[in-house]
Amino acid sequence: MSRIEARLTELGITLPAAPAPAANYVPYVITGKQLFVSGQVSAGPDGFITGKLGAGLSAEDGAAAARRCGLSLIAQAKAALGDLDRVARVVKLVGFVNSTPDFGDQPKVVNGCSDLMVEVFGNAGRHARSAVSAASLPFGVAVEIEAIFEIA
Repeated sequence: MSRIEARLTELGITLPAAPAPAANYVPYVITGKQLFVSGQVSAGPDGFITGKLGAGLSAEDGAAAARRCGLSLIAQAKAALGDLDRVARVVKLVGFVNSTPDFGDQPKVVNGCSDLMVEVFGNAGRHARSAVSAASLPFGVAVEIEAIFEIA
């Protein structure tokens, strides 16, 4: 068992299947020593996690949705690389939060994914990040996050 797989087991985390693209794009691209993972939308075992932050969803609800995005990002990295020990570091996350104009806690929402990356990858999980509001997201999801990983 790889080091990261052992860490996932220790944390009690089971990765979902890597989601298939919903349109005309690929789930990831490897170029040089970088892995770019397409935006992963908030989804759980029962389907999409939908709603608007600031109108029915709290920052805590959003952070839980962002964590689910993070699980899908890690699942895509595993699909791309075969072995998560090949992730040298999480370089950058870009988070989009479906929120009302007056909602200002996008960083707290995206922390759900950021915290997961540090839990799983340790210091290599610390990353640059953007957390921005969106008027709407595909399928009405609450959160979408994309990632760049450095490959060992």
